[in-house]
Amino acid sequence: MNENVQNAINEQVRREFYASYLYLAMMAYFEAESLGGFAHWMRLQAQEENGHAMKLVDFLIDRGGRVELQAIDKPPRDFDSPLGVMKAALEHERKVTAWINELYELAVAERDYPAQVMLQWFIAEQVEEEKSAGDIIDQLEIAGSAGSALLMVDARLGQ
Repeated sequence: MNENVQNAINEQVRREFYASYLYLAMMAYFEAESLGGFAHWMRLQAQEENGHAMKLVDFLIDRGGRVELQAIDKPPRDFDSPLGVMKAALEHERKVTAWINELYELAVAERDYPAQVMLQWFIAEQVEEEKSAGDIIDQLEIAGSAGSALLMVDARLGQ
């Protein structure tokens, strides 16, 4: 396996595990705010990000590459509002999209065709991730300061 691609995938593994940690921190914030639906949604996002990391780990293993786990930064603990949390989640997803795109560009430059195929799945996944967070932000902005509307969004996310 190409060493440059292997190293970049290992870095993305760290980023995906961090994203899982970040969403767990956001889940804890929502639990503390008695917004169980938002907490449920964030828990699912954390599990999904963990799955993304494992997909990359499995790819490295399948290709005979070396998995090198790295330290994961501590995520923030305090957030200002449900809207602020969701905006931070969207901002993070946009960063992940940029990292995946850079990784894909590296795989193209290194002519690592299996990595390109695998990364196409991640590229499509990021479109879904950004849309999902963006839709929730739109709903929260429509809700404004109406507590009842916030609770309606919370109930929907709990399903």
